[in-house]
Amino acid sequence: MVYINKKEAEEYVGDGFSGIDYKKCDNEIDFAIIKVNGHSPKSGYQVNTECKELLYITEGSGTLTIKNVLSKIRFSKGDVIIINRGELYAFDGNFEASVSCTPAWTQEQHQYIANW
Repeated sequence: MVYINKKEAEEYVGDGFSGIDYKKCDNEIDFAIIKVNGHSPKSGYQVNTECKELLYITEGSGTLTIKNVLSKIRFSKGDVIIINRGELYAFDGNFEASVSCTPAWTQEQHQYIANW
């Protein structure tokens, strides 16, 4: 069992989003809360080269664009999104999500990709 007190969580700001990252104590899975207000990333796409991301939308709504997929996915509170490793994606909206990645997310495997 692992217990992580909120006092141990780290707040951060990224490219078009902010969040609370709970202490990484397990290489197989992690947990964070993210808030997006506008477009994230601000331009282009982002990609996780090693982890799969599961998002549960706790507040608000938005759209998810996956590069090379013709339609945008509209989501709102209560929806679940799974983003596969290697998918180039971008968010637009005003929402908060609980996020878990497996294996655990690292900055080194996360990349921003400019528009082609």
